[in-house]
Amino acid sequence: MLSDLTFARSQMAMSLAFHIVFAVVGIGMPALMVLAEWRWLRTRDPVLLELAKRWAKGTAILFAVGAVSGTVLSFELGLLWPVFMEHAGAIIGMPFSLEGFAFFTEAIFLGIYLYAWKRIPPRAHFAAGVVVAVSGALSGAFVVCANAWMNAPAGFDVVNGEIVNVDPVAAMFNQAAGPQVVHMTLAAFAATGFAVAGVHAYALWRGTLHRAFHRAALQIALVIGLPAAVLQPLSGDWSARDVAERQPVKLAAMEGHLRTGPASFVIGGWPDAKTLEHRGAIEIPGALSLLLHGDRQAVVQGIDGVKPEDRPPLAIVHLAFQIMVACGMIMATLSVFGAWRWWQRRKGRGVALPDDRRFLLALVLAAPLGFVALEAGWTVTEVGRQPWIVHGVLRTVEAVTPMPGLGITFALFSVLYVGLAIAVVFLLWRQILKTGVTPVPLNVTSELPLPSRVTRALPTSKA
Repeated sequence: MLSDLTFARSQMAMSLAFHIVFAVVGIGMPALMVLAEWRWLRTRDPVLLELAKRWAKGTAILFAVGAVSGTVLSFELGLLWPVFMEHAGAIIGMPFSLEGFAFFTEAIFLGIYLYAWKRIPPRAHFAAGVVVAVSGALSGAFVVCANAWMNAPAGFDVVNGEIVNVDPVAAMFNQAAGPQVVHMTLAAFAATGFAVAGVHAYALWRGTLHRAFHRAALQIALVIGLPAAVLQPLSGDWSARDVAERQPVKLAAMEGHLRTGPASFVIGGWPDAKTLEHRGAIEIPGALSLLLHGDRQAVVQGIDGVKPEDRPPLAIVHLAFQIMVACGMIMATLSVFGAWRWWQRRKGRGVALPDDRRFLLALVLAAPLGFVALEAGWTVTEVGRQPWIVHGVLRTVEAVTPMPGLGITFALFSVLYVGLAIAVVFLLWRQILKTGVTPVPLNVTSELPLPSRVTRALPTSKA
């Protein structure tokens, strides 16, 4: 029979896995809708206005569900991990408070963005969208700072078992915060950009109507997703170096480095936690040592460097890390290829990306990879820190609630999240997909004078 600790961890994992999708979309989608509106302000193309409005509807739906799941998470922290909150609440309260401020700012300006299209000047409306995008990104960054503190605790001293000399600023800006915030923000843009690009690439690949609408959407999604996917491996290298310095056991589990010594780069395989041997792995001798220290013979601590009870679940962490890296490299490769094809097109060679059926199909297949990498990456972050809830300070088993019967709450919350997922799919289908695409008539754009190059192109009446 599963223990209450297992149920508590499972419930938290399920809640986080569900919520993180909406948190990421809350970072990426506002950037898409703002970019669409910015292009509309410059060109007055009604297709871009329609696109901005549709993306705003999707953002609102996903924001609402993210608010519900995020509220559940905040309660779970106190109910499932009271000892953690007792010790850590005063230390990491600052980023959580700032996250709440950013969240409410985003909510307020999202309301303005949704309902003030004709009530405020267009440039003021665009500025409201920028505030939504910035506050969404900041909201995610503040939460990641709190998580980074769990990996690199700072800003306090422990005297006779008591936490004293709390410095919330030092805690928030701990040394793991920078790499994690950059890595997570890029992941949000890459995942959202590729997912949106995949949807519109599928419409173009099928040869659907309203090609102008889907071409514009695809181009904007690629502007957001492709650069983020290219930069993501670089931020991943930064994060890995930080983990190697502060959490060498987590790095050993991630990379499948089982025995202390020169470290090979391990591809695939299944590490055996008992025998500390790999099965079916491809190893590049000395490659990991070279990446970390610039020397193929540099010694890297292996999983054997700590007692078995201080090791994270080896197979889970290694497999999740391999999935994350594989998805990231596929997306980065596709991004580089797309950038090359775009450059070729500018020189007059080849076809435009929205007309390349093979590229469109590749985007369709790659659409979910960003979110798969996201879930795998958070598995690495959270499971790789075990058995610690705060690295080196507080063990997970010491932080869990003594309340029994957590299996019941796990079942209830599972039903809640399944229901929320069904509601999200239904609302997105009904509000965005079912209604089809109806480009906005040109007279709707009369809030600002049309550029002369547009008015000259409009047909004139002979009546």
